[in-house]
Amino acid sequence: MNETEQQLRLIATSALKSIARNEQIKQHVLESESLYPLIFRAARRFIAGETRDQALPEAIKLISKGYSVSLDCIGENKTLEKECTEAKNEFLQLVRSLRGTGHLSTMSLDLSKIGMMVDGELAYRHLEELLREASLYGVTIMISAEESFKTEQIVELYKRAAGNYVNVGITLQAHLHRTERDLAEIQHYPGRIRFVKGAYQESEDNGEPRSERLTEKYLRLVEARVASGHPVSIATHDEAILGELRRRGYLGQPNVEVEMLYGIRADLLKTLKDEGYRARVYLPYGKEWHLYFFHRLAEYPPNLYRAIATIADRVNTPDEEAYY
Repeated sequence: MNETEQQLRLIATSALKSIARNEQIKQHVLESESLYPLIFRAARRFIAGETRDQALPEAIKLISKGYSVSLDCIGENKTLEKECTEAKNEFLQLVRSLRGTGHLSTMSLDLSKIGMMVDGELAYRHLEELLREASLYGVTIMISAEESFKTEQIVELYKRAAGNYVNVGITLQAHLHRTERDLAEIQHYPGRIRFVKGAYQESEDNGEPRSERLTEKYLRLVEARVASGHPVSIATHDEAILGELRRRGYLGQPNVEVEMLYGIRADLLKTLKDEGYRARVYLPYGKEWHLYFFHRLAEYPPNLYRAIATIADRVNTPDEEAYY
């Protein structure tokens, strides 16, 4: 890729992330009888469905093939208590649906969907209710990453919950400057830590851009967590990172799993699973897929070509890497 192509890709990535955060565009798409089905057709590659009943059969199918799953009714930034309670109740039903899958299933959620944007205490009450219920069924709850301005509160709520429950984990973003400090603070808790590079657009004051420095930082974070003996999810599609971690012997450690997003590099995850490594699929569902979908396009802008082809009904089946 030459310099001009690289600059254009960065511009496209920035534009797609801006679209992802634009509430006016989001509402227009979600409320449009013509646009919604067209764009959802493209988003469907990355989404298990709009409802729990659509997502659960896909989860069961993946489990039957030897994968673990992490289900998430996606959405965030609820500002009304009623909406937060409705979201909490959906997650309660999801927890109960995962009964019997044990360690093969976790449930992921954004704290801003269950109350954090209204009141931290509301979010904690909802999280605690979910953790109590999840503990009855052997289900782990993974707290997802959000924008950097929420990170302090997310970490504090996690520490509070992790002091009382062992079935709660947290997602840390390698690109944030604060992450090594956060890891040091929570390293002693027994819950799983999921490391991602970070999809949110952050200023240079808050985050490290995609670079070799970020790759090295990601490797350091994983190395520190593996050495602690506590559970860790390596949530990346980066073959260079995975290759280096395999070379160092980390992927085969009993506290390590590799996690990838549904519909992205299924071929690579299948190869790792077939080689005996623990493999997990992050499986989102729900009607609030706008932010998630445009972040997937922003991470790899060539996905936009396929999305356009799908909207135009030029692609009728997933490509090979969408199969597990």
